Amino acid sequence: MKIIMLGAPGAGKGTQAQMIADKFNIPHISTGDIFRANIKNGTELGKKAKEFMDKGQLVPDELTVQLLLDRVANDDCKNGYVLDGFPRTIPQADVLDSELTKLGDKVDFAINVDVPDENIVRRMSGRRACLKCGATYHIEHIPPKKEGICDKCGSELVQREDDKPETVQNRLSVYHEQTQPLIDYYDKKNILKTVDGTKDMQEVFSNIVGILNA
Repeated sequence: MKIIMLGAPGAGKGTQAQMIADKFNIPHISTGDIFRANIKNGTELGKKAKEFMDKGQLVPDELTVQLLLDRVANDDCKNGYVLDGFPRTIPQADVLDSELTKLGDKVDFAINVDVPDENIVRRMSGRRACLKCGATYHIEHIPPKKEGICDKCGSELVQREDDKPETVQNRLSVYHEQTQPLIDYYDKKNILKTVDGTKDMQEVFSNIVGILNA
């Protein structure tokens, strides 16, 4: 069972990916983790990726896919895996597709966690963080006992730059331009499944499990 998770930043696809991985006992693979592991271990592919990252450049698609294929060749992936955060663009999807085809393999499901932009902006811009102890809150869902103050250590809570409405809108624009086309791409391959990500986290998960077990 090889699964790709799609959805806008803040849609909750990372949480769902981890829950799928735990339930089906398959690894949750994010390209960020692969980059960090290869760089830390000083692998040849890791050294190549580091050269691009040190210059502030994006790692080329071919190299990212090579790192990914290297990871999914491990024993823990023999029953499948959940890809989170890759592919992000059509060229990346094409490279991944052709490399998997060479191995006689393919992606089985592309799960799209669908959440309207306005929900995401509200969800993310409501986040507050304590920079001192790392505790996180949400002004609607997990508010602190005293507004603006951390329950755990009494420090002031802040809104991170990443969570400011204008930053969120900007990330959503990039997503719609680059990643949204993947929804059509996987739809044409008849492997796209869309779930309503506005529902409760457990309900979203139950819907995904229903699709995977169908």
